[in-house]
Amino acid sequence: MQVQNDAQPYDTINITPMLDLAYVLLVIFILMTTAGVQGLTMNLPKPSNKPSTEKHDLKIVQVQQGGTLTINGVGVSMAELESQLNQAKAMDPKFNVMIKGQAQAPYAGVISVIDLVNRLEIENVGLVTGKIGT
Repeated sequence: MQVQNDAQPYDTINITPMLDLAYVLLVIFILMTTAGVQGLTMNLPKPSNKPSTEKHDLKIVQVQQGGTLTINGVGVSMAELESQLNQAKAMDPKFNVMIKGQAQAPYAGVISVIDLVNRLEIENVGLVTGKIGT
């Protein structure tokens, strides 16, 4: 049986404490860089305190479940919709169009109304959606 002498030098270096230090420094650098990125400053436009006095006509185009179209509650065909939107644009070039599609309405009907509005070059267009959770 041989007895080991503790006075002999070690052949390997224990790098575990160095790796621990490197991981801690890595975490610190990651936290500091993400904290610095979140502090972006932006110059946003300020809204005016005065309400707009301009009153423009509003046309609500609905695409029903069966693919039928209504404008302000009155059933129309695609050709009638185009002529009514042309008449409204002739009377007021800045009138508003809101497109509302039912949940079960065919997607192609909504897209055809959007294409029609783009073809007529109507600028103020919005899509009506339901509230989240309803």
